[in-house]
Amino acid sequence: MKQFHPVLLGSDINAYGMARAFHEQYGIISTAFAHFQLSPTKFTSIMNVHIVEDFDQLDTFVSTLIGFGKRMKAENPDTVLLLIPCGDLYANLISHSGDRLREYFVYNTLDPQLNRQLSYKSTFYETCERYGLPHPKTKVVTKEGVSRGDHTDLPFPYPVAMKPVDSAAWLDIDFPGRKKAFIIDNPEELDTLIRRAYDAGYEADMVIQDFIPGDDSRMRVLNAYVDHHHRVRMMMLGHPLLEDPTPEAVGNYAAIIPDYNEGVFDRIKAFLEAIGYEGVANFDMKYDERDSEYKLFEINLRQGRSSYFVTLNGCNLAKYFVDDLVEDTPFDGNTLYAHGDKLWLQIPHSIFRDYVAPSDDKNRGLDMLAKGNWGSTLKYDKDRHLKRWLMLRHMDSIYVKRYAEFFKQKADLK
Repeated sequence: MKQFHPVLLGSDINAYGMARAFHEQYGIISTAFAHFQLSPTKFTSIMNVHIVEDFDQLDTFVSTLIGFGKRMKAENPDTVLLLIPCGDLYANLISHSGDRLREYFVYNTLDPQLNRQLSYKSTFYETCERYGLPHPKTKVVTKEGVSRGDHTDLPFPYPVAMKPVDSAAWLDIDFPGRKKAFIIDNPEELDTLIRRAYDAGYEADMVIQDFIPGDDSRMRVLNAYVDHHHRVRMMMLGHPLLEDPTPEAVGNYAAIIPDYNEGVFDRIKAFLEAIGYEGVANFDMKYDERDSEYKLFEINLRQGRSSYFVTLNGCNLAKYFVDDLVEDTPFDGNTLYAHGDKLWLQIPHSIFRDYVAPSDDKNRGLDMLAKGNWGSTLKYDKDRHLKRWLMLRHMDSIYVKRYAEFFKQKADLK
């Protein structure tokens, strides 16, 4: 086997999940670069995190990585440097780096045009339309269109969902009532919130969608690994049973149980191979009981923040990267449609018991907990620095407070 070293981009839970996957599979301590230190990668022994000022800017990003690559190649010329983005920002920076990093690193990326086409929700839905993939009925409005009142004429009834097309730009603005995404009950509320967003400095388009009924348990998340020859090697489907209720974290999964649906796998596999995708693709979708379709919300052009769920259930993502980009192992074309038997949690067990709506899947999850068939990205027995474990206990207490404050439906679950 060739010598290699993982270089992760980011300091969030996604980066930690990838570092843990490499440590579990190969016993390797990863290197990570980021422009900001986040809690999930503090006090860890399985990765060395380098915080670089302006690392979110293309010139600094490229020069930092080339400098690191030169030093590593001088010291270990036979070691392959495996570069993996762990966030949209870094995936986009790699895409816009051209071939400047290829001399020192191996990695998956998309050309800027396909990257933009899939990253922006408006053009993603247009792409879904072309390939026959179900998605919610959608109207896209511009800043200028809002001033004309375009958002007042919708081709579907209330309630509606409202989401920014440019998720990265959305992080840079703030206004009263700001959330990651909105469910809006009437025209007056929509008018107030969309105007606040643009008055706060948001410039990109806004997506307004038909709201698909149902709670968190209607969601599904699919992770696929597509090799650099554009062949889908593995797919795994998860059934989120609970999301983070905090306004700024709406949509972040808190509990996922394994699921399986060959129809969904077949359709997404054909799509990914048809567009020439490569790398990890992470899809969010929701089951619509009105027409019995799983409708796509978005694709993330990298592994999702909860995708340690895939490694936990027997498909170690680090191994897929290595087999593809380091070893280029033979592949017979038979995509693994993965099953799983473990519950993934980002929350204390008590929250799962108290806040997940009663269902057969909740019962299955409780049985997994009782049998020890569960795991959490951040709680790794081989990374037990005292400060880290105290921090994780504090994070659990924060989750307890979040659900008590923001989860309004708890009384209905009794």
